[in-house]
Amino acid sequence: MEDATNAIHDDGVSADTMIDKLHASRSGLDSVLRSSSELDVAISGFDGRLSVRLAAISAIYDAVAPLHSQAVAAQALRTRIDRAVSPALALLRGFSLVRSLQRRLLRLSPPAADPRRIVAYVDCVDSLHDAVAGVAAECEPAVQRLQEAVEFLSRTKATDRLRLHRLSEALAALQALYEDEVDAMRYEGLLDEALLLLQHECESLLLQLKHHAFGESDGLDLIPEATDGSDLPHLGSSLQIEALRRIAQTLAANDCLDIAIDIFVTVRYRRAAQALMRLKPEYLRTSAPEDMDAMEWEDVEAAITLWIRHLELAVRMLFAAEKRLCHDVLGGLMGGAVWPECLAKIADRIMAVFFCFGEGVARSSKQPQKLFKLLDMFDALDRMWPNLAAVFDGEAGGQVRARFRELQKLVVHAAATAFWEFGLRIEGLQDGAPPPADGSVPKVVRYAVHYLKCLATAAYAGPMGRVLRTERTWRPELPSRPPEADGDDEGLLGDAVRGILEALQRNVEAQRSRYGKKDRVLPHVMATNAYWYMYMRTRGTEVAKLVGEDTMKARYKTAAEQAAFAYQEAAWGPLVRLLERNEAAGTARATTEEFMRGFDDNLRKHKSLYCIRDADLREQIGEAVAKAVVPAYTAFLHANAGATDGRAFPPPDSIRELILQLFDAGGEERRREAEGERSSKGERVSHRRRAEGPWSSEAPSRRKSQQNK
Repeated sequence: MEDATNAIHDDGVSADTMIDKLHASRSGLDSVLRSSSELDVAISGFDGRLSVRLAAISAIYDAVAPLHSQAVAAQALRTRIDRAVSPALALLRGFSLVRSLQRRLLRLSPPAADPRRIVAYVDCVDSLHDAVAGVAAECEPAVQRLQEAVEFLSRTKATDRLRLHRLSEALAALQALYEDEVDAMRYEGLLDEALLLLQHECESLLLQLKHHAFGESDGLDLIPEATDGSDLPHLGSSLQIEALRRIAQTLAANDCLDIAIDIFVTVRYRRAAQALMRLKPEYLRTSAPEDMDAMEWEDVEAAITLWIRHLELAVRMLFAAEKRLCHDVLGGLMGGAVWPECLAKIADRIMAVFFCFGEGVARSSKQPQKLFKLLDMFDALDRMWPNLAAVFDGEAGGQVRARFRELQKLVVHAAATAFWEFGLRIEGLQDGAPPPADGSVPKVVRYAVHYLKCLATAAYAGPMGRVLRTERTWRPELPSRPPEADGDDEGLLGDAVRGILEALQRNVEAQRSRYGKKDRVLPHVMATNAYWYMYMRTRGTEVAKLVGEDTMKARYKTAAEQAAFAYQEAAWGPLVRLLERNEAAGTARATTEEFMRGFDDNLRKHKSLYCIRDADLREQIGEAVAKAVVPAYTAFLHANAGATDGRAFPPPDSIRELILQLFDAGGEERRREAEGERSSKGERVSHRRRAEGPWSSEAPSRRKSQQNK
């Protein structure tokens, strides 16, 4: 009961509170409504006043609107004018610069071939070119902008007709200036005159650059030892080269590159040709093979010698210097593609003349005497190739290199042909000429031995070996050699020389058989002379080293011995056999008289018909004959001392003296006996020389053994 009473009491309190709150809310709403009503009344009054003000503002806007449009139009016009005036102002500044540079150019000209003044003049020409190019580049935009301004003013009518007309006239004048004056500035007038003057100065400077080292000599003393070009003379000073380089660049920048190249090539060709003409190469006028065949060989030989010197001089000095000049002057043009072509054009005609002469020599008749000059040409071309390849390198020099290689091939073929022709002429000598009437050494033997000795010297052995090796690679039909010997030039040359000597031996034997049967001694005299000459003239020489000393001794010393034994048998053998016959005592006198008649006949023939020019050979023959005849004569006299009817015959010493005198050996022997041996060395040398002759100490016994057989 008490709890329920408390709850009712609480609910009553809550209800009173809520009612109070509601009364408070109502009072607030009444206050807001009254305020809103008052505000509405105030707004209604302000709206009336605002309407009046807006009406005034609208009238002001209507009055100001035209002024706004004029301001916008003025701003657009200002922008158009600025765009049109700015290029025109730059163009006027360009014209002013051109006029200033023209006045300066007039003050600098003419340079009068002074490199310093030329460089300054070129600087001014370059500046004028750039200024004119700038004017040309700025004129078109200026005309275009003025055109746009005129069109804008015409369209918007922002100015009066008078101003628009004047502006149109200015535009027309500027267009005419662009079409006429600017082109005249670029291609006529002072700039064009300056470019012509630079062409003249370029030619003058190039003419000043001469090859002063070329004098009146044959050129041999002008060729430097170095091959790297480090000591080659410079053509002109550094200032001259700089002036030429700047002129070339300026001409190229002004569309005159072809003119600059033509001037350079023409002038430098003229200077190069003049330098070589100072060496007086008149021989180059003859280059046809048939014309060379008609010339005297001495003249051709002298011409080849000069050709080698002059060609080497042209390659190693003249064109090397011209190459340096081309590179220094024209190297900066077109990325370095111009100067090699210019060098090729300068050298083309000059080198062609040299090539024509060399080709004429190689294509002329392949006479054996030409071999040595052909080898000189081959060696010189081989030696010049690195220098020529360095001077005429790249694609531009390909034609010169190719023709040089073709000339080398022609010379190799000509040299090999001349050598083999020499061998064929020796072996097939069928000219009908009789062999030597006195049995002396045939001319062909002398010529061939001298020929081979010259060929085997250091000057010709190397080139000849290379020629043979090169020819072997071109002609597979030639006899093959062992693989290890393919690159042996000395072995190839040794084989070739050995073949020539064998052909020469066959030639001697052929001549030996052509004497006929009238004189059986003379063929053996000739063969003895020939083989002895072949052996002695090559002993200890490079020929013997190539063929082999043992081979030379076994072939030609043995051949000389065999021919000598045949001579002794044919000339003196009958007399010895006459004395050795065992006949009756009554015939002793007749035998002796027959012997003396034969002996006198031999003396007469040897003095008048037979010729043995080698002193050592004569001495050894005399000693051998004396050893064969005198003992037989002595024995015969002793055996028939009482059967000669008391007639006095020459004693053996007289016979020996006559024989030694016949061969010019007795006088030398008596002189040695009277004076004595001067030195043991001399004695050893003398004995050694006799021992190596055709007859050694065993010669008589060998002869007897052959007779017994």
